Amino acid sequence: MVEKEWWRSSVIYQIYPRSFADSNGDGIGDLPGITSRLPKLKELGVDAIWLSPFMTSPQKDAGYDVANYCDVDPLFGTLADFDALEARAHSLGLKVIVDLVPNHCSSEHPWFVEALAAGEGSTERARFMFREGKGENGELPPNNWESVFGGPAWTRTTNPDGTPGQWYLHLFDSSQPDFDWTNPWVRERFIEILKFWLDRGVDGFRVDVAHGLSKAPGLPDFRRDEEYWNTPPEERIDNPYFGHDGVHEIYREWNKVLAEYPGERILCAEAFVEPLTKMALWVRPDEMQQAFNFPFLVTRWNGEQMRQVIKDSISAFGEVGAPSTWVLSNHDQVRHATRLALDPNTNTADRITGIGPLTEPKPDPSLGLARARAASVMMLALPGVAYMYQGEELGLPEAVDIPDDKRQDPTFFRTAGESYGRDGCRVPLPWEAEETNFGFGPAGEPWLPQPEVYRAYSRDLEEADPDSTLSLYKAALAGRKELRLGEGDLEWIEGTPENILGFRNKDVTVFINYSEEDFALPAGKIILDSADSSDGILKPATAVWLV
Repeated sequence: MVEKEWWRSSVIYQIYPRSFADSNGDGIGDLPGITSRLPKLKELGVDAIWLSPFMTSPQKDAGYDVANYCDVDPLFGTLADFDALEARAHSLGLKVIVDLVPNHCSSEHPWFVEALAAGEGSTERARFMFREGKGENGELPPNNWESVFGGPAWTRTTNPDGTPGQWYLHLFDSSQPDFDWTNPWVRERFIEILKFWLDRGVDGFRVDVAHGLSKAPGLPDFRRDEEYWNTPPEERIDNPYFGHDGVHEIYREWNKVLAEYPGERILCAEAFVEPLTKMALWVRPDEMQQAFNFPFLVTRWNGEQMRQVIKDSISAFGEVGAPSTWVLSNHDQVRHATRLALDPNTNTADRITGIGPLTEPKPDPSLGLARARAASVMMLALPGVAYMYQGEELGLPEAVDIPDDKRQDPTFFRTAGESYGRDGCRVPLPWEAEETNFGFGPAGEPWLPQPEVYRAYSRDLEEADPDSTLSLYKAALAGRKELRLGEGDLEWIEGTPENILGFRNKDVTVFINYSEEDFALPAGKIILDSADSSDGILKPATAVWLV
């Protein structure tokens, strides 16, 4: 039997470096800390790690504002520390994927500093999206685009003589100016960046905002208002800054670069575009290998909706010969152990809105954990690629009671506190219940405060508990690997009651109960159970594997 490429069926574990493990006691996780904990990830049973940004940055947006693409930020260590991490991961059989942020850089990057100094019409400014303003004296932004983080997507510069100057585009924070990807100079620099990390041995890149690099000519007015979001994805007008067709030429060029290197190096797109048939364009054979499945991630606790998104995913990705990807949590989303207990009729589960101490109604932690365990059991039985976010294997809930003066997410500040942002899913991990900072680091105050409830989720306690979420994940990952479920095909079991999902993958039959009623399981041996279905009854918010 011919082995399929590793990236078609792998389980990839996302590490958020500043919150994973702190080796030096400064309150911020670092590369040596990650290296020291890698054996735990091997023991967990994942195939690869993805490192969120660790490159040089002023950290205005937790490293997604890069000031040097070819070095490690001193917060996290050195290039030698990265090399040691990568060597240790490879020795354990783990692939290493790094985050690349090509849509924008930091306003402190030398390229942007040079652009500001060079002035209007310079070759340096042509690297970025500088434009003249509208209005009698250019006092209005070039168009009406809004930042993803809230507020306008344009900031006006000041000339050396103190007079107002041009405006520059930043689809995110004002400290993150967008590159102009029609400029060959920009393309050449990023080819060099790719090769820098490929030469160091990385196995691939997760590409941030992979749908944003190309903007429509003329930068026409556009707003994602209520009418836009209420329109079915396949009927929406084209977004001039997200999902524009010009991105595909860039990734075809990148595909050729990766093909020059031995082994199977990959590109994974963070391309938040709908419908799935459009997202699949990022993973055609000559472009990227994977794209995050956001429609799957944001689906609320509803069995029929989940059935449809799984069907659509397998169909859309399969049409272009790519694997489906599955993900339930990441560093931008409310953790699914909390999100799945939220009222599906509210917006409180949205990515940027977040949840906090004033969010109503409060999610039920026990219901959230039960649903999260069931959803994870279901996800890890699906064919294709599964992504995990650090801490989900512990069942970590969202940290909702972070004081306002401790919050870090620019969303919180750009919306004057109306949106809590993403801090709640980024709180440092608990490793040992009785150690300082629950084992996250030897001293210092963590960069985000750990709630006391995290003690009960510490890895050492869960390792000793056969019924813990960690034990459930270990069993699921071992079973997935042994039975080669990632390489399988999905066959739906028809005739189940509404909101009861059933499917087969190879020799495993999976059921998950999204309903409020008990479901009598068919005959079979239970080999994985998110709760206790030994009496043959699948209770609400539970899932099983049968053989």
